[in-house]
Amino acid sequence: MNTTMILTSCMIVCFFALMIGIGVRSRKHATDVNGFVLGSRTVGPWLSAFAFGTSYFSAVIFVGYAGQFGWNFGLASTWIGLGNAFIGSLLAWSVLGRRTRIMTQHIGSKTMPDFFGARYESKGLKIAASVITFVFLIPYTASLFNGLSRLFSMAFNGIDYSVCVIVMSVLTGIYVLIGGYIATAINDFIQGLIMLGGIVAVILAVLKANGGLLEATHSLAMVEGAKGWDGAGAFSSFLGPDPLFLLFVVILTSLGTWGLPQMVGKFYAIKNEDSIKKGTIISTLFAIVVAGGCYFLGGFGRLFSNVIEIDAATGKPVEGFDSIIPTMLSTLSPVLIAVVIVLVLSASMSTLSSLVLTSGSTVTLDLIAPLSKKEMSEKKKMLIMRLLIVVFIVISASIAIFQVNSKSEMTKYIAQMMGVSWGALAGAFLAPFLYGLYWKKTTKAAVAVSFIYGVGLEIIQLCLSFGLFSFNNEFLSGVLFKTSLHSGSFAMVGGLVIVPIVSLLTQKTKPKKADEMFECYKDTKTVDITDSLGR
Repeated sequence: MNTTMILTSCMIVCFFALMIGIGVRSRKHATDVNGFVLGSRTVGPWLSAFAFGTSYFSAVIFVGYAGQFGWNFGLASTWIGLGNAFIGSLLAWSVLGRRTRIMTQHIGSKTMPDFFGARYESKGLKIAASVITFVFLIPYTASLFNGLSRLFSMAFNGIDYSVCVIVMSVLTGIYVLIGGYIATAINDFIQGLIMLGGIVAVILAVLKANGGLLEATHSLAMVEGAKGWDGAGAFSSFLGPDPLFLLFVVILTSLGTWGLPQMVGKFYAIKNEDSIKKGTIISTLFAIVVAGGCYFLGGFGRLFSNVIEIDAATGKPVEGFDSIIPTMLSTLSPVLIAVVIVLVLSASMSTLSSLVLTSGSTVTLDLIAPLSKKEMSEKKKMLIMRLLIVVFIVISASIAIFQVNSKSEMTKYIAQMMGVSWGALAGAFLAPFLYGLYWKKTTKAAVAVSFIYGVGLEIIQLCLSFGLFSFNNEFLSGVLFKTSLHSGSFAMVGGLVIVPIVSLLTQKTKPKKADEMFECYKDTKTVDITDSLGR
């Protein structure tokens, strides 16, 4: 057993022991549905902000997206991380945080589908949203494991990757099942600290190995190969070789958080007004370091072309974009490699815990409970919720293992499904949720159209990816459905236009109690003069 394997094993054992210990200590907060799903709405700013950030950034970002977009855009890929920080975190907290917390408590909703059902007075919308959430969260969850495969094969040569997936799934399941949301939030905080320290250490090490920031940037400026560029300089330029595609990536990865159930759910649980203000700042700073750092690191990927096998015909890595970051890290010291493994493990487990909790609670509270003929007790809901969390983890882990080990056409199908999951969820939910918080005239019909539009675009995207049909139109094939990033961006932005238009045309389907619901924003509180400046 080499030094890297020994150090990594020791750190992982300590990491897992801490996670399980927190789950056990948090079990007293998970005795009822409200405590299990929302932490009884008493979560402070630090835990809420880190829970939001760690659910946002996973191994998919660190290994997959950072490698792919760093290779395609060079240092300009840093804009993606900054977009995640200022649009996906700062703006999301500022626009959604306070109103989500107030409205969801006022109407008594615990999940995003529950919000749609209560806000729009529609059991059908609640069930539809629940189905969409469950279906598209499964492939998204499975994708979390992909980023781990190459890193673990680098550190644990000879150990089956399936073992890693199973161990990670079991341990994540244990602390989520025992401690619920509070255990998840506390673990997210610790995992977030690991991510912050790890990404800074890795960036410094990679820059040092390339002669420092100035020398590394100069070397990157000498790299040729960007389409549409004569000579070098593309990968160190301000906006990179393809600014339009960069914009689509920023929109999808940043604006998407506004419509993802596992992200918006963090606002449901936050404690009070002051926690929202502090959480906004903390979450933004966290995103700047983690997301900005990941994409900044990936921007130097082409400096390792001498050790990455490149396909001469396409100019892309033979082993795929997922091989770039692991190759960059393979030359680091054993200690740093161990840190990176724990970093990516932290990122994956934090996101996984959020996804399985969201999926299990959504199906139980928004699908099974409404369809049940008899009123379900708290105890029964808790039991079903925990069982579904186990089912969700098993399905996702099985898909991940199958994809790594299989060479069949089904593997390609799974990979494509992962690409459209984010776009389908955010495309369907973003506009109805946002307008539901701010505009009384939003109608049930508009929400239904948004669901159909967002999911429909991504299903078409999936079919095109497998060649089931094609478009001759240049806009459809070359812009709208060029990739899932393009169609996902159109799904989200299009929903913001479609919902108000359809709402104005279908005012007969406006919820009857909409005006009453918005009264929650007009509640007044009397405070001491020491808490108010007065006039």
